[in-house]
Amino acid sequence: MVIGINYQQLTNNKFKQIATQLLAAMLANPHIYAKVSDEGAKGQQEQELIIIAIEMAENLITRVENQK
Repeated sequence: MVIGINYQQLTNNKFKQIATQLLAAMLANPHIYAKVSDEGAKGQQEQELIIIAIEMAENLITRVENQK
């Protein structure tokens, strides 16, 4: 256990890290994200990729925790 960080904070940090890494991988893949929209991070494709990354991170954490 990390001193000063409870389990919920640790889970939130893991979730954020996983979601960020998944999003970065999707944005770096030209087959998934071929062109930056004119709206930047607020564009429709970017928002969809953010939602997908969050859902993937949630599912991954749930699967790992269910295997324990």
